[in-house]
Amino acid sequence: MILENTNTELNIGAIIGAILAMIISWERNRSILWATIHGFFNWLYVLYYYFFLKNE
Repeated sequence: MILENTNTELNIGAIIGAILAMIISWERNRSILWATIHGFFNWLYVLYYYFFLKNE
Protein backbone atom coordinates (compact mmCIF):
# COMPACT_ATOMS: atom_id res chain seq x y z
CA MET A 1 0.00 0.00 0.00
CA ILE A 2 2.79 2.45 0.85
CA LEU A 3 4.56 1.66 -2.43
CA GLU A 4 1.41 2.42 -4.43
CA ASN A 5 0.99 5.82 -2.75
CA THR A 6 4.65 6.70 -3.31
CA ASN A 7 4.43 5.71 -6.95
CA THR A 8 1.34 7.87 -7.48
CA GLU A 9 2.97 10.82 -5.73
CA LEU A 10 6.07 10.50 -7.91
CA ASN A 11 3.96 10.44 -11.06
CA ILE A 12 2.01 13.50 -10.00
CA GLY A 13 5.24 15.31 -9.07
CA ALA A 14 6.78 14.49 -12.45
CA ILE A 15 3.72 15.75 -14.29
CA ILE A 16 3.69 18.98 -12.27
CA GLY A 17 7.40 19.46 -12.98
CA ALA A 18 6.93 19.03 -16.72
CA ILE A 19 3.96 21.41 -16.75
CA LEU A 20 5.89 23.98 -14.74
CA ALA A 21 8.84 23.77 -17.14
CA MET A 22 6.47 24.31 -20.07
CA ILE A 23 4.76 27.28 -18.45
CA ILE A 24 8.06 28.98 -17.58
CA SER A 25 9.34 28.34 -21.10
CA TRP A 26 6.17 29.80 -22.62
CA GLU A 27 6.41 32.93 -20.45
CA ARG A 28 10.03 33.40 -21.47
CA ASN A 29 9.94 32.50 -25.20
CA ARG A 30 6.28 32.63 -26.30
CA SER A 31 6.90 29.54 -28.43
CA ILE A 32 4.92 26.31 -28.37
CA LEU A 33 7.92 24.47 -29.85
CA TRP A 34 10.28 25.57 -27.07
CA ALA A 35 7.67 24.90 -24.39
CA THR A 36 7.22 21.35 -25.69
CA ILE A 37 10.98 20.77 -25.87
CA HIS A 38 11.52 22.05 -22.33
CA GLY A 39 8.63 19.94 -21.03
CA PHE A 40 10.15 16.84 -22.63
CA PHE A 41 13.72 17.50 -21.53
CA ASN A 42 12.56 18.10 -17.97
CA TRP A 43 13.02 14.32 -17.58
CA LEU A 44 16.68 14.54 -18.56
CA TYR A 45 17.41 16.83 -15.64
CA VAL A 46 15.56 14.52 -13.27
CA LEU A 47 17.65 11.56 -14.45
CA TYR A 48 20.87 13.61 -14.31
CA TYR A 49 20.09 14.63 -10.74
CA TYR A 50 19.25 11.08 -9.74
CA PHE A 51 22.42 9.52 -11.12
CA PHE A 52 25.02 12.26 -10.59
CA LEU A 53 23.94 14.77 -7.95
CA LYS A 54 21.92 12.68 -5.54
CA ASN A 55 24.95 11.64 -3.44
CA GLU A 56 26.45 15.10 -3.05
